[in-house]
Amino acid sequence: MALRARVVVKAMRLDDVAAVHEIERLSFRTPWPAHAFEQELRSNRLARYVVARAGEQIVGFAGIWMMVDEAHVTTFSVHPDWRRQSIGRQLLLNLAELASTIGARRLTLEVRESNEQAQALYRSFGFDIVGRRAGYYTDDGEDALVMTTPDLEDPRMQAVLASERERSGT
Repeated sequence: MALRARVVVKAMRLDDVAAVHEIERLSFRTPWPAHAFEQELRSNRLARYVVARAGEQIVGFAGIWMMVDEAHVTTFSVHPDWRRQSIGRQLLLNLAELASTIGARRLTLEVRESNEQAQALYRSFGFDIVGRRAGYYTDDGEDALVMTTPDLEDPRMQAVLASERERSGT
């Protein structure tokens, strides 16, 4: 288990890709290849990616694609040694603030039906299940639950984000 350290969330850079890919590899059965992250950073004008750093070490990452007025969470993970230290909460707060800044009205994502821990985190940020994608995950055919937030400007959503800012000390 890693020691607790102050974590800062910043924009992902090309030189972060190796560390991000290692977390991806440790976290997912079918990880994105490193070149996919490089391509996203270099040429996808709809994409925004962030990393969580504890000192110089990258301990988590997340990304969104801006799709019309919706920020779609494309990827999200915390290094296994750094989980259960609120890093995922910090990443999700940062994504919500980033999404609002670039004009998104809401956040949307897919999550494995079996990933109850992630679903609980998303629900704590105001996400609700709004659909299901049957057989979404190609590695085992598991269904994905589609979750989305209320409008980011809705007073209830603003209260959730304010509470998370206070919790994280930002």
